[in-house]
Amino acid sequence: MQETLDSLKSLSLVTESSGGRAYRYAHNVDGVLRIPSQSIALLTVLMLRGPQTAGELRIATDRMHNFADISSVEAFLDELAERPAGGLVIKLPRLPGARESRWAHLLSGPPAEDAPAAIPASDDVSLGEVAALKANVARLEAELAAMKALVGRICSELGISDAS
Repeated sequence: MQETLDSLKSLSLVTESSGGRAYRYAHNVDGVLRIPSQSIALLTVLMLRGPQTAGELRIATDRMHNFADISSVEAFLDELAERPAGGLVIKLPRLPGARESRWAHLLSGPPAEDAPAAIPASDDVSLGEVAALKANVARLEAELAAMKALVGRICSELGISDAS
């Protein structure tokens, strides 16, 4: 962890201050990259979640910045892509069957070309939606198993043969 902090400090991306018993660190991305807070919010989500559509970015950045609409998200993404000092994001080619193109950050180099998950292109779902559905199925399976066990106990107490 200290190596990472030292590396970020050497690039002036992190500032250090002493706060009593512990060191405190703050990001300095806006000072180094000279981009507005809206763009920082977009880069943050892209770094944390990977390639996203403009609509997904608008939803995911809501707590950091409330974009008025998807076109305002796209305007900031276009600015980030066309910076004179070098693009910070790239618009990826649209996947077959997808309605929108996804965006990826370039802070750690170009994105891998095989990065898209193996989700059928005809289903327009995000990785978060797939994870939520899997969690919901697991919860429902557990509830079903508990209900089967309860019905079995009730049947045995009443002397009824278990029909399951």
